[in-house]
Amino acid sequence: MVHMDTPETQRANRRYMKRAMTVPLLDEGREFDLARRWKEDKDEHALHELTRAYMRLVISLATRFRNYGLPYGDLIQEGNVGLMQAAARFEPERGVRFSTYATWWIRAAIQDYILRNWSIVRTGTTAAHKSLFFNLRRLRSLIDNGTRQHLTEEDRIFIAKRLGVGTADVAAIDARLMAGDRSLNTPVSEATSENAVEWQDLLTCDRQLPDEEVMESHDSEQRSKWIGEALQTLSERELTIIKERRLRDEAVTLEMLGERLGISKERVRQIEHAALKKMRRALLERVPDPEEAGLLA
Repeated sequence: MVHMDTPETQRANRRYMKRAMTVPLLDEGREFDLARRWKEDKDEHALHELTRAYMRLVISLATRFRNYGLPYGDLIQEGNVGLMQAAARFEPERGVRFSTYATWWIRAAIQDYILRNWSIVRTGTTAAHKSLFFNLRRLRSLIDNGTRQHLTEEDRIFIAKRLGVGTADVAAIDARLMAGDRSLNTPVSEATSENAVEWQDLLTCDRQLPDEEVMESHDSEQRSKWIGEALQTLSERELTIIKERRLRDEAVTLEMLGERLGISKERVRQIEHAALKKMRRALLERVPDPEEAGLLA
C-alpha cells in the first residue's frame, strides 16, 4: 500500500528540512544545561531549544525508511513524537549524550508507525517479527545480490538463523513484503468483462450454509429429545451415575461415586454398564439407526 506525497506536501517537507538544518548543534555542556532545566524546572524554552537542535536527527532517520511507501512527512512527524518521548525520559546526570539516547526513541516511533500503516493487515507484533520485517530486505540482498524472486528453504534457514526466528516466520513476512495489499474486487485476470472473476469470488467460507445450520439445529434438538426420553427409563441411582459419569465436562471417578452412594466402585461400574444398555434399548425403540443419528458410538 503506497501513499504518495502531494506536490504541496513535498514543498512543505523541503521547507521544514531547510529550517531544521539551519539550527545550530549543541555542545555537551549546553545540552546538559537544557536537559537539566527541562527535567528539574519544566522550562519549556529549554525543551524547545533542545528538541529543535535534533530535528535533523529525525530527518536523517526518517530518510532511511522512505522505501516503505509511506508519506515522508508522516515519518518525520512520528520521529518528532519519538524525540519528545526521549526528552521526557532523558536523565542528563547519566553522562549519555542526548542524541545517542534519542536515536532509539525516534527509530522506535517511526518503526511502530510503519508497522501500523504499511499494510491494512497487521504485519508483526513481537520483537522478533519487528526485527524480521525491518531486516529481511537487507538480508535478501546478501543472497545472490537480491536477484531471487522467491526464497529457497536454504535461504529461509539462513535468514532465520541470522535473526533468531523460525523459518515459518521468515516465509510469512517475506510473503507479506513481496505481495502487498490487493483489493478483493480486483479481477483475477487483466481481461475486462462483465462476468470477470474477482479475487473475492475465490474465497472459501468455513462456516455452514444457512440451510445446513437449520438442519444441524433441528437434528441437535431431536437428539436432545431422544436422549431425554431414554434417561427417563433409568432409576434414580442409575440416572445419578449416568449424569456424573457421562453428562459432565469432567467425569466423576468410580471411587468418588461409590463413596457418595455407599457402594463399591465395582458396583458403580456395573450399574453404569447396565444403565447404558437400558438407554440403548430405549433409543432403539425410538430411532431406526441410533449410530447414524450420532447417538451411539
